[in-house]
Amino acid sequence: MNAVAQTRCGFVALIGPTNAGKSTLLNCLVGAKLAIVTHKVQTTRSRLRGIAVLGDAQIIFVDTPGIFKPQRRLDRAMVQAAWGGADEADCIVLVIDAVRGLNADAQTILGGLAKNQRKAVLVLNKIDLIRREDLLALAEKFDQSGLFTRTFMISASNGDGVDDLRTFLAGVVAPGPWLYPEDQLSDATERMMASEITREKLFLRVHQELPYDSTVETESWKEMKDGSARIDQTIYVRRDSQKPIVLGKGGQTLKQIGEAARHDMEKSFERRIHLFLHVKVNEKWLDEPARYREMGLDFSKD
Repeated sequence: MNAVAQTRCGFVALIGPTNAGKSTLLNCLVGAKLAIVTHKVQTTRSRLRGIAVLGDAQIIFVDTPGIFKPQRRLDRAMVQAAWGGADEADCIVLVIDAVRGLNADAQTILGGLAKNQRKAVLVLNKIDLIRREDLLALAEKFDQSGLFTRTFMISASNGDGVDDLRTFLAGVVAPGPWLYPEDQLSDATERMMASEITREKLFLRVHQELPYDSTVETESWKEMKDGSARIDQTIYVRRDSQKPIVLGKGGQTLKQIGEAARHDMEKSFERRIHLFLHVKVNEKWLDEPARYREMGLDFSKD
C-alpha cells in the first residue's frame, strides 16, 4: 500500500542586524518582490509574512525589522517586533552581512538567542563581497557560540546558495496542514503593500535629506468600474522644512515618487492604478498609536 503524502507547514523567522539583507532574501525565497529594499538601514519597520511552497511543505517566512540599539519609541517597537517574530517562529534564521561580520549588533543578537535558549540556522549573506578565507574564519567565529544547527553561505542579491537554504528549511518544518492557499504569496493587505511601495520610492528619492522622519499611510482605496483602483495616500513628515523636500521644485520630486510607486503597484496588483499623493506635516506622528497600528507595530506608552 502506498503511503499517503503528508503536508508540512511552519513559520521561519528571518532576523538579523539592520541592512543584513533579510528583505532581499525573503523576496528571493518566495520568488516575488514582497518586501521593500533600499540601501538605508532600518528600511523594514514591521513584520511581513512571505509564503513559499516546496513539494509538500509550505514555509511561512517572517521578515522582521533589523535588531539594533534602539534610541526612540519607533526603534523600540521595531526591535520588539523582530524578537516577537523570533519567539513565535518554529525555526529562526539569523542573517548576517558577511562583510560586517560579528559586530556589536550581531553579538547582541547572539546574547538574545542564548538568553532565550533558542537555536538558529546561520546564514552568512553577501558572500560575493568577501574573500573565501575571511568567510570561513567568520563562520568559525559564529560556530563557537554553539547556537547554530546549520550554516549556509549565500548571496541573496544573485541567488547563490538560496535554493539549498530553501530546501533545507522545507525539510525541517513539522507535519501539519497548510495555513494558506497554494498560490498565496503573502498575508499583507493590498493597502499595506501600497504604503510600503510608496515608502520605498520615497526613501530612494530623498534618502539623504529625509532619512527616518517620514511615513506613508494609505488613506483610501476605491475600486473603479473599469477594474482599476484609485489610491489616495498621505506622506507624513515631522517638520515644515521637510515638506518642500518631498514636493521638490514645482512638485517634481513628488511626481517622480508617485510615478515610480504607481508603476510598481500596477505590476504587483496586476491592474491599472490611479495614485494620488499628498504631503502633510505632523510633528507628532512618531508618538501616535494610530501610526503604529498602520505599520503593524505595538505602541509603547513609556
